[in-house]
Amino acid sequence: MLLAISLLVLASYLLGSIPVGYLLVRLFRNQDIRSVGSGNIGATNVLRSGGKGLGAATFALDVIKGAAAVALAAYIAPRMAGTLAPRNIEAIAAVVAVLGHMFPIWLHFRGGKGVATGFGVFLVAAPLAALASITLFFVVLMISRFVSLASILGAGSFPVFAYFLVHGDKPAFFIAAQIIVASLIILKHHANIRRLLNGTENRFGSRTQERKPA
Repeated sequence: MLLAISLLVLASYLLGSIPVGYLLVRLFRNQDIRSVGSGNIGATNVLRSGGKGLGAATFALDVIKGAAAVALAAYIAPRMAGTLAPRNIEAIAAVVAVLGHMFPIWLHFRGGKGVATGFGVFLVAAPLAALASITLFFVVLMISRFVSLASILGAGSFPVFAYFLVHGDKPAFFIAAQIIVASLIILKHHANIRRLLNGTENRFGSRTQERKPA
């Protein structure tokens, strides 16, 4: 049981830690996305750097890697003898995959903000709640044109949607994982929150520039 959980944690972390945005921009544009705009490897910064197709691909693949981690957990959970509920096993994979995206070993633990990967993990673990959250994300984005605000509200709303839309057994860690992932995503947006409060946050559609050396 312990060995199986350890292997699942390792697999989930490695899946989550794949730096999709960094790899795509390096491969197709021979550029380090960390030197552009916010320096973030996520889909928004890739998109704002001028790579619309790469931005869409980054978002899709970040969703897929999160979904794959939880799908793997869902596949092996019924085959694992022990006291952990299957949804708790999925929750472990969800949290670790998001942590992998945020803190990838390949990039000295400096990764993305976890929005797409967070959506991916819960698209498998709690699909209706995930779809409700991303719907709210797009509504807020269309109204405000702030990706960061849409991301914060979308992430923060997920545990609420899950409470009402997830049926069946809801063990304690499954609920805790939703709050942990949402909190991690919001905390990763701390700089955006400051800019939103200061009125200096970029709106969706603005182009980013090369980062200037400190």
